[in-house]
Amino acid sequence: MIKESISAFDIFKIGIGPSSSHTLGPWRAALRFLDTVKAKGIHDVTAVRVLLYGSLAKTGKGHGTDVAMLLGLCGEDPVTYDVNEIDSRIKEIKDSKTLNLAGELNVSFDYKADLEFLYTESLPFHPNAVTFLCSFGDGEEIAETFYSIGGGFVVKEAEDNIARGEVDLAFPVDDADDLLHWGRKSGLSIADIVLENEGEWRTEEATKEGLLKIWHVMRDCIYRGCHVTGELPGGLQVKRRAANLNKRLLQGRPYSNYDEWIDAIKQGGESFKYTLDWVSCFALAVNEENASFGRVVTAPTNGAAGVIPAVLLYNIIFCDGNDDEKIINFLLTAAEIGSIFKKGATISAAMGGCQAEIGVSSSMAAAALTEGLGGSIRQALMASEIAMEHHLGLTCDPVGGLVQVPCIERNTMGAIKAITASQLALQSNPDNARVSLDHVIKSMWDTAQDMNLKYKETAEGGLAVHVKGGEETHIPLSLPEC
Repeated sequence: MIKESISAFDIFKIGIGPSSSHTLGPWRAALRFLDTVKAKGIHDVTAVRVLLYGSLAKTGKGHGTDVAMLLGLCGEDPVTYDVNEIDSRIKEIKDSKTLNLAGELNVSFDYKADLEFLYTESLPFHPNAVTFLCSFGDGEEIAETFYSIGGGFVVKEAEDNIARGEVDLAFPVDDADDLLHWGRKSGLSIADIVLENEGEWRTEEATKEGLLKIWHVMRDCIYRGCHVTGELPGGLQVKRRAANLNKRLLQGRPYSNYDEWIDAIKQGGESFKYTLDWVSCFALAVNEENASFGRVVTAPTNGAAGVIPAVLLYNIIFCDGNDDEKIINFLLTAAEIGSIFKKGATISAAMGGCQAEIGVSSSMAAAALTEGLGGSIRQALMASEIAMEHHLGLTCDPVGGLVQVPCIERNTMGAIKAITASQLALQSNPDNARVSLDHVIKSMWDTAQDMNLKYKETAEGGLAVHVKGGEETHIPLSLPEC
């Protein structure tokens, strides 16, 4: 049996908000479909249509799936595309009823007719499904279906989606017991085990350089989110809070860049309330950016993108973690925990509810923080288990189909729970633990399968039906300047 091997760069992907499964995944699916079209002859294309099924249809507009489809079919890269150009680009496509396919050929495309939201239809493999249809001048027609399975991961129908698993890793890990086994046998930390495995894909230098780039995107997202005020797009009239909280906490201490900002934060002391407020501020900042189509990192998803950056910055400022090697190790450890959850359960809210997003991100952060603070592998796994144990059953019920309420605040709670779980594990003897990480992952998957569909990112249950708001039309995407 082929085992799936997941790189840290599969868990941490640079992209654009507000959703990894509804924005980044469909965007990547569109780019993959373009590869097929190019192979057949893109200049012979006469028409393109897109069909969205299940959760992609039900919360697609609020999650920006329509935006992802259009920009993906234009051949734009979500890692580098200028987020400030999104609004005008989408307006141009709609007004002209023309799509510049792969940046090479203008084809007729009517947003209302050629992009269909099939609200009552779902495909069996996964709730997040999209089918691309393309017609050519010679009468040939092709169709490809993709599934966005969470965290920006995309699989194509009838494709061997774990071919990457053929990579022979130095320390193959499918569950927490495997990770503990290799730690005992090698004497290495989780971070070191993962770093060895990453060597099958690239050099150690390239891995470390790439992870620092991931951190820099996270860092820049936090910093920007702490300095942008106003209202989030989408019609819920949600006010940004991170910038005002940042201003109150700093009490007029001056700074002009990120490094000076960090020094200004440190000058405020280390009281419990002060630290708690800053962790919340960091998480709010990221997910307010995410809700505004800002550049974020899946960690492991966009909806949960604020937890790990918030806990990592907490470690940097309040726990002496301001060192490149410590930052790299934090991300390596977090990524491995995320990959174990993906293999044993899911990181897709459409499959498992919000426990699969905030719960997993909190578990990832808890393990990474614990190891970073000197904890053993067993303590790190214990922290991860504690964090998820207290997220089990968390539903995904986005008001108005937007990644705002309750998603943004849940990131602050996930970050705080991660820190609490880490402290509990560091002060505990894992010998006395009755629940293992593998137990909680299995329980999470069982819970996901039992959970009612309306609580899985459909906006048909929970807060989404008791709190009204949001727009049925495309969200205005213009980002205010800092």
